[in-house]
Amino acid sequence: MELDYKQIGRHIARRRKELGMTQAEVEERADMAYKYLSSVERGVSIPSTELIMRLAIVLDTTPDEFLVGSVRSRDEAWKNVAEKLRGLDPKQLELADRFITWVSEQKL
Repeated sequence: MELDYKQIGRHIARRRKELGMTQAEVEERADMAYKYLSSVERGVSIPSTELIMRLAIVLDTTPDEFLVGSVRSRDEAWKNVAEKLRGLDPKQLELADRFITWVSEQKL
């Protein structure tokens, strides 16, 4: 599956606007560099998995809203998982990403 980064950026921008937040507010809360969100929303920059997770927390949603345009749920379970992922170092986050990919491919 190939990701469409312009579409991901549009999903992020849509959610941000739904909440009435400016790019600067989101950047500050997500600990992002100044003007980086603009390039992500335009599909110029490719956001890391960690950044997608931080944006999901700041924008009170789940990463799948950005990646595929739908929200499965906004319940506490998602927030708990997101908070755990947020504290991981880059190697741990990469391992978690691989595991999540493997789980999503399983026919349960």
